[in-house]
Amino acid sequence: MKSNNVFKIDFDVVENKIRAYEKEQAELLNIEPGQTNHWVDKNPTDFRRHQRENTTILFGGLTLMQDVFIQAASNGLGYKFIALDCPDNAAMQVGKEFGNRGQCNPTYFTVGNLVKYLIELRDKQGLSTREIIDNYIFTTAGACGPCRFGLYVTEYRKALRDAGFEGFRVVLFDSDGDLNQGGPEMGLDYNVSFFRGMFKAIILGDVINLMAYRMRPYEENKGDVNRALEKCRQLIVAKLLSNKNVIPALHESKKILDAVPLNRLQVKPKVSVIGEFWAMTTEGDGNYKLQAFLEQEGAEVDIQPVTNWTLYIIWAVMYDARQQLKLKNKWTTRLRLYKKLLLLRFARTIMLMWFNRYAKAIGLNDYHLADMDELAKDSHEFYDNELRGGEGHMEVGKLIQSVKYSKSHLVLSVKPFGCMPSSGVSDGVQALVTGKFPEAHFLAIETSGDGAVNVYSRIQMALFKAREKAQKDMDQVLSTESVERVAEYITTQKLPASWYPKHRCALTAANTVYAMRDQGLVSSH
Repeated sequence: MKSNNVFKIDFDVVENKIRAYEKEQAELLNIEPGQTNHWVDKNPTDFRRHQRENTTILFGGLTLMQDVFIQAASNGLGYKFIALDCPDNAAMQVGKEFGNRGQCNPTYFTVGNLVKYLIELRDKQGLSTREIIDNYIFTTAGACGPCRFGLYVTEYRKALRDAGFEGFRVVLFDSDGDLNQGGPEMGLDYNVSFFRGMFKAIILGDVINLMAYRMRPYEENKGDVNRALEKCRQLIVAKLLSNKNVIPALHESKKILDAVPLNRLQVKPKVSVIGEFWAMTTEGDGNYKLQAFLEQEGAEVDIQPVTNWTLYIIWAVMYDARQQLKLKNKWTTRLRLYKKLLLLRFARTIMLMWFNRYAKAIGLNDYHLADMDELAKDSHEFYDNELRGGEGHMEVGKLIQSVKYSKSHLVLSVKPFGCMPSSGVSDGVQALVTGKFPEAHFLAIETSGDGAVNVYSRIQMALFKAREKAQKDMDQVLSTESVERVAEYITTQKLPASWYPKHRCALTAANTVYAMRDQGLVSSH
């Protein structure tokens, strides 16, 4: 048996070798000992309470509706928030001009969007650079992980410096942190009140967006749904600005939406959009206006609510806490972990309660948020639940459940060019999933800001098969004569637009007929 001394490391020898190598390299580079000046990110973030009245806080990055609601909710707390416009290709070009090379698509769009806005303040509105630096800040989420998201703040500051705004403040809150990340003297206090307002605004945006994507493909008069949504938006914003209960505004919004004439018997393939968080969420040039393009091509879009992402973050922290409890810990550590789990369960319960309450008030019927435990269980065979980055195992679980529960006719995974976590899943793991579930119709697309024609072409080819699958769903339920009878019943009974059939298959038109058949109004073949 070998002695353990064989594996013993003499750290003094190793240290001496490192020092000798360091000296050798310093002599080659003509660097004098003790005179090395390492680069340091100055990280200007100072923003105090007394500056709040004269400081405009810029933000953005979610859907258009959610950005508007977050702005209103934050302003209702006494801040001066302004949501930036949805990033466009002009913003991407600014991001590429002032950003580092080799960044991912969302970095160029979001960083460029901020710099573009500040340049317009300076060059078009006449504000001096000093006024902009003193009276504006930008806030965004920060986190760590195996992608560039953890380095976004450095990218912001690099681009801002090179664009002539050195010293502009970028203030982060930790997306993986707790609900108290500020202090009594902080100008932007990330406390319970702030996060409560932000989460409510996100959930409100989700329920409005989900209603919109359910209704818009079936409107009888083009533009009716968007006009109704604008009225709803104004009602909800007024409540958020005054920091009042939004439920009455949601009830009134339901009446507005119910008045929109729809025809849900149109055969439209349902397309689930999943993938990298920003790429699948944005509604602009960052994903080639994907949602609008799909609707234009005659599809019903199944979006992923941002609330799912928040529930995933809660799930991940709870999972890690449970894993830590399996270790031999001091009783104080175990007590801290149990308290963390209790608080996280409470936070999850509150979020689900808000979502269900808002959904019921506006008429979002038969919609269920993802069960994170079930997603983790379904995906674990293909993608370990402990692997984090991007959407983690969620993208894999969503594809499996799309097949398992017949949720869509096509699953589109949207990933930015250069996104390491998303590309590894979309191009690698999902190939294994589709091999085990051959009935899955899956397409991964990559966005880079300048490849719209190629992406549109690939989607159009995939939609051909999706339409065939949708028509098959319809053919399996009823004859043409029965469909006409359903249409007549819907017209005479004046079913509200918020009425939505329970899920049986992916096709909304087929589910509508199933619902009528269950009432004995029509018969099957």
